[in-house]
Amino acid sequence: MAPTTQEPSLEERMKAALWFYVGKIVDEETLRLGTTATNQFTAGLTEIVWAQIEGASLDIEAFAKHAGRSTVQTSDVLMLGRRNEGLDQILRAFVESQETQRQEGLENES
Repeated sequence: MAPTTQEPSLEERMKAALWFYVGKIVDEETLRLGTTATNQFTAGLTEIVWAQIEGASLDIEAFAKHAGRSTVQTSDVLMLGRRNEGLDQILRAFVESQETQRQEGLENES
C-alpha cells in the first residue's frame, strides 16, 4: 500500500505563510535592534496576528452584510479604522495610493 499524504488545508497554508512573513519581520527587527527572538516568540506573535486577522475578517464581512451586500468593498475595510485614527489614516493613504496608481495605469493605456 502506498502511504497516503494529506494536503494541508487552506488555513494551514495561510498560517504557514503568515509564520514565514512574521518570521522575516522579526528577523529584520532583531538585526536592526541588535537583539534576538526565540521561535516561541515568533509563534506567539504569529498567533496574535492570526487572531487579529480573524477578527478583522468577521468585522469586514459584517459591514458588507449590514449594507445588504454579499461582496466586500473598500468602504467595508475602511470601517475597520473608524475608532482608530492612526489605522484610519494608514488605510485611507493606502486606498488613495492605489487609486492614483490605477488612474495612472488608465492614462498610460490611452
